[in-house]
Amino acid sequence: MAEFIKGEYYYGMGRRKTAVARVRLFPNGDGTIIVNGKSVDSYFGTRDTHMATIASPLRVLDLGNSYTMTVRVVGGGTTGQAGAIRHALARALVRMNPESKPALRKAGFLTRDPRMKERKKPGLKRARKAPQYTKR
Repeated sequence: MAEFIKGEYYYGMGRRKTAVARVRLFPNGDGTIIVNGKSVDSYFGTRDTHMATIASPLRVLDLGNSYTMTVRVVGGGTTGQAGAIRHALARALVRMNPESKPALRKAGFLTRDPRMKERKKPGLKRARKAPQYTKR
């Protein structure tokens, strides 16, 4: 890796459902994660599953707390936002170190999850729920 000037970072953008996350990964950091100007604990609250989702690319590569991360995330709910942050972080890690791509690809962090909410259809109550059938 090259020498870094203060302020240099690696960028990654990720999506999940309707959430879009933009991650800036600063090397030689202390492991702090700032999401939309708040600490990750105050943004996601006590949801340990979201914290585990976000940190999973760092855990796969055994990087620990060697990076500082700032995140801008918009749209979706908390689960979609956590997935988008994970996707963006994995992309930033690949941009930083291309040799980590096979490990992240094998773990499934570089693939954008295509699942979206199904749209409501005309004549139905929801996407698939039909009105109750009456014989007479």
